[in-house]
Amino acid sequence: MIAAPEIPTDFTLLQESETHFSSDTDFEDIEGKNQKQGKGKTCKKGKKGPAEKGKSGNGGGKPGGPNRMNGHHQQNGVENMMLFEVVKMGKSAMQSVVDDWIESYKHDRDIALLDLINFFIQCSGCKGVVTAEMFRHMQNSEIIRKMTEEFDEDSGDYPLTMAGPQWKKFKSSFCEFIGVLVRQCQYSIIYDEYMMDTVISLLTGLSDSQVRAFRHTSTLAAMKLMTALVNVALNLSINMDNTQRQYEAERNKIIGKRANDRLELLLQKRKELQENQDEIENMMNAIFKGVFVHRYRDAIAEIRAICIEEIGIWMKMYSDAFLNDSYLKYVGWTMHDKQGEVRLKCLTALQGLYYNKELNSKLELFTSRFKDRIVSMTLDKEYDVAVQAIKLLTLVLQSSEEVLTAEDCENVYHLVYSAHRPVAVAAGEFLYKKLFSRRDPEDDGILKRRGRQSPNANLVKTLVFFFLESELHEHAAYLVDSMWDCATDLLKDWECMNSLLLEEPLNGEEPLTDRQESALIEIMLCTIRQAAECHPPVGRGTGKRVLTAKEKKTQLDDRTKITELFAVALPQLLAKYSVDAEKVTNLLQLPQYFDLEIYTTGRLEKHLDALLRQIRDIVEKHTDIDVLEACSKTYHALCNEEFTIFNRVDIARSQLIDELADKFNRLLEDFLQEGEEPDEDDAYQVLSTLKRITAFHNAHDLSRWDLFGCNYKLLKTGIENGDMPEQIVIHALQCTHYVILWQLAKVTESSSTKEDLLRLKKQMRVFCQICQHYLTNVNTAVKEQAFTILCDVLMIFSHQIMTGGRDMLEPLVYTPDSSLQSELLSFILDHVFIDQDDDNNSADGQQDDEASKIEALHKRRNLLAAFCKLIVYTVVEMNTAADIFKQYMKYYNDYGDIIKETMSKTRQIDKIQCAKTLILSLQQLFNEMIQENGYNFDRSSPTFSGIKELARRFALTFGLDQLKTREAIAMLHKDGIEFAFKEPNPQGESHPPLNLAFLDILSEFSSKLLRQDKRTVYVYLEKFMTFQMSLRREDVWLPLMSYRNSLLAGGDDDTMSVISGISSRGSTVRNKKTKPATGKRKVPEAEESSSSDSMWLNREQPMHTPVMMQTPQLTSTIMREPKRLRPEESYMGVYPMQPEHHQAPLDYKQQEEAARQQQERAAMNYVKLRTNLQHAIRRGTSLMEDDEEPIVEDVMMSSEGRIEDLNEGMDFDTMDIDLPPSKNRRERTELKPDFFDPASIMDESVLGVSMF
Repeated sequence: MIAAPEIPTDFTLLQESETHFSSDTDFEDIEGKNQKQGKGKTCKKGKKGPAEKGKSGNGGGKPGGPNRMNGHHQQNGVENMMLFEVVKMGKSAMQSVVDDWIESYKHDRDIALLDLINFFIQCSGCKGVVTAEMFRHMQNSEIIRKMTEEFDEDSGDYPLTMAGPQWKKFKSSFCEFIGVLVRQCQYSIIYDEYMMDTVISLLTGLSDSQVRAFRHTSTLAAMKLMTALVNVALNLSINMDNTQRQYEAERNKIIGKRANDRLELLLQKRKELQENQDEIENMMNAIFKGVFVHRYRDAIAEIRAICIEEIGIWMKMYSDAFLNDSYLKYVGWTMHDKQGEVRLKCLTALQGLYYNKELNSKLELFTSRFKDRIVSMTLDKEYDVAVQAIKLLTLVLQSSEEVLTAEDCENVYHLVYSAHRPVAVAAGEFLYKKLFSRRDPEDDGILKRRGRQSPNANLVKTLVFFFLESELHEHAAYLVDSMWDCATDLLKDWECMNSLLLEEPLNGEEPLTDRQESALIEIMLCTIRQAAECHPPVGRGTGKRVLTAKEKKTQLDDRTKITELFAVALPQLLAKYSVDAEKVTNLLQLPQYFDLEIYTTGRLEKHLDALLRQIRDIVEKHTDIDVLEACSKTYHALCNEEFTIFNRVDIARSQLIDELADKFNRLLEDFLQEGEEPDEDDAYQVLSTLKRITAFHNAHDLSRWDLFGCNYKLLKTGIENGDMPEQIVIHALQCTHYVILWQLAKVTESSSTKEDLLRLKKQMRVFCQICQHYLTNVNTAVKEQAFTILCDVLMIFSHQIMTGGRDMLEPLVYTPDSSLQSELLSFILDHVFIDQDDDNNSADGQQDDEASKIEALHKRRNLLAAFCKLIVYTVVEMNTAADIFKQYMKYYNDYGDIIKETMSKTRQIDKIQCAKTLILSLQQLFNEMIQENGYNFDRSSPTFSGIKELARRFALTFGLDQLKTREAIAMLHKDGIEFAFKEPNPQGESHPPLNLAFLDILSEFSSKLLRQDKRTVYVYLEKFMTFQMSLRREDVWLPLMSYRNSLLAGGDDDTMSVISGISSRGSTVRNKKTKPATGKRKVPEAEESSSSDSMWLNREQPMHTPVMMQTPQLTSTIMREPKRLRPEESYMGVYPMQPEHHQAPLDYKQQEEAARQQQERAAMNYVKLRTNLQHAIRRGTSLMEDDEEPIVEDVMMSSEGRIEDLNEGMDFDTMDIDLPPSKNRRERTELKPDFFDPASIMDESVLGVSMF
């Protein structure tokens, strides 16, 4: 019997029994022999001594037969080509490659096996070669150690992981070679007690290697070898059953007809098959216990995935032997794996088992033990895993509905509303199988019935009930899209839906409630939209894909079916639900998906007239904005000049607008009469008519009705009197806005006269003045409407209007004056940057309602975005953004993304102006703090610390490329220095300037200066300093000292070198692959000179500084808030104190001594910094994420206790194939390091991670 081999052993395995083989009708002996090669001659170790080498095969002849070189047949002109090269090329048929190797094995099996050994070594990416001498004299472990030493350490790539066209098919060719090899050798060679023993021992030893390439390749080979052996064992089992049946049939014959010779032959054949199967089982036991049991817990996810994928194949292929709890437990345990690809393999393996309903009885214990884990995986953080988990639960549901509880099903149901479409589709299929796929027996008799009596009627009701009970979601479009692929026939049964809405319920049938009818109409609309547009709803796809010819035909057929049905039914539905705003709004969207040509070809004009009458009635009945806009869009969809119905619809629309315009003018004249107080009735009539006109003006050009004059009169009266109802003002502003836009569209598209442009310009300017007046209205809703419209108009009529060759529109360009810009900014500060509790103008005053708060925040974000758009497109001055930028920290959660994007866009437009705006915002905050606390404020106060933190955030936005932001940063420091010394102290020069503390804020930007620019900025700083200032050491002068030191600090690059050196230091092979972090980047001389010439600073003094870019200051992640040192600790080394009365220069010795002391202090600071950095790195602080610490990888999972917990309470049976105890392999209780790739195995985070 073959037992699991020990690593440091020979290439052969011990044999416990000898078996014989004879062919039968099902197993042809392709070698032409009925006995095993070398039977009785192979020693117990299987590997012959030196004296026996060369005596096997061809009796000690040449190692190869005719036309052979290096043991391989010359085929297709390929000479001296090794197995690895043939498999890598993938051009030769694998059958012929294996046949050539078998022929070589017959001539000299040692040389052939040596070729096979080198094949596995080379497939691992190792350049070493196992020689005949090594094969003859060295032990297994010694050979593997030798190959490990010869492994290419410059790269971690090996054939299974290499990229490129030649390696794409290598894995499949490699696996195919192993499968074909076993298949071709299954009749004799695999039983010779030599070839398989050697290969299994080699692969087992390599699979225990610390080198990932060896471990990965050998595990894949061993698992494929096991799969091939399982197939052989299955065939042997089938032949044994056939032989047994033949024997039983022959033995049951009467004595006279019984053939004793045949009985003996069948007995002998069954015995030989049993012996062969025992040997195959021993081989499989050796592979399973020697490779799988250890590698399914490997540190590398790919290796674990290979093991799980193959064991799934074994259980599916040979379920009698492998489908039991002793094997299933490995799949169950691995479902908790940290890596998604391994969890995915577990689920796909289980799907193959649950798909076969005959295997369900063997899966009962596993299902009960691991069902909860499978259900939790539907919320896996990897979408692919979640999809497969849902599909697996669908198979479980089909096998037995009792297994999944109602709670389990509900966990899957709500995923139909997932934003990730594959997850939602899988959940939709589960939902359909659970609730909709079962058909009652009595339904068989009514399959041909249609409408309300069709079998789909109850299913449609079930869908409505489910939709209404989905308390977390109200999006019918997503529910329909989730079920579209699996329930198309149900969702496209519009005739049934229409009947449920229009027809009276049958006897005993419960009618739909009002809420259910609304839900049914919404679902029906979503199904029609999905069929007509053929793409998922917003958020469920990357964009519109190109439809196939079949899909286009289906789309056209569906649109035809929709039009023919609802062209007749829609007027009836509108008449029935005309007073219900929600139902009418959804029903009015149906004509958008009609094929309007059918109105003519199908002679349905009378139904079109009925539809137009119903729409007209709805417009007269409703004042709800959504209903009116739906009517407007329906007219727009029907008014298509390409179809013959255009004239009919256009006449109906014109008549409706004529009546509305006449009514509005008449009502407005009465409403604005002087001396009369307008009553609420008149105001309501004016408002309702204005709402209808505004809704239609949104989609239709109503210029010929000249609505600007009456709206202008209405708005002007509102400004003069101040008592105009807010809703009238809001809709009048919106209607006038539409008038302006339609006029602009007309002058842009057609050849307009100068008079048209001047008239539009005048109307636009007057309208902007009106909106500016309403910015100061007492009503917030009016101010918000005026602000939004003003931003839109200013954006449209900015200088951007001339782009695209439209220079003729130059007279229309409008630039807001400073007063308008100021008012817009004031509105933002008063209505956007407010606390949530201060906003009392949410809907219905329900500020405590969470939905109202979210809606109010969304509105404020839109207002801020509208103003920021004006800044980005330079419609308003960039410095107005200072008031926006200073709110970055305070309102980060609400508007941080908008403000940050505005900073980025303004920097792209003008780096210097953006920098000046940033420093201006800091100056404004500083001045506000001074006004509140006075000049004697505490620099440790939260207010001042907040300004410093904001400055630090601003500095981070400049990025790491200091050359690109060089001039902007320099200008920022210039403005900051000037501001700090702007206000002298009234008490004299002995006291610091009033704004000197601002230098403490400015020092946050010093790290962004190039080294040579730091010196330049320092020279500029000295222009504002007196000699007395440089000698001051009191606390009030600390900002100046701190800022000076930040400019004079010259060790930043050295610091980064230390960090890079620490983080990239290591002795492993992997760190040789890692690119060293470049600490410095040189600047071309010409670029430096040109950049220097454009600088604002006075460069009269020569500066001999190296032209070099400073390395990004990443050390701030560790030393963010350095402790403020005493002056004598922090500044004396840079500015040695001199007695004030002694101004003479130091002599040479004194200078030398001072320099020496300064160097010693710098060295000590360097050592301290380096020590701190090393401690921080040891604590796990990663300064540079791309550099990794030297990692010695665990080969085995360190999760024994966890697996025991998972296995607790599960009564696993023993395997049908008896696995003998390990005799030649030590127990691997220690962890093996891997020198190539870091990874870990299990993580608690994957157990309960939700993808939402």
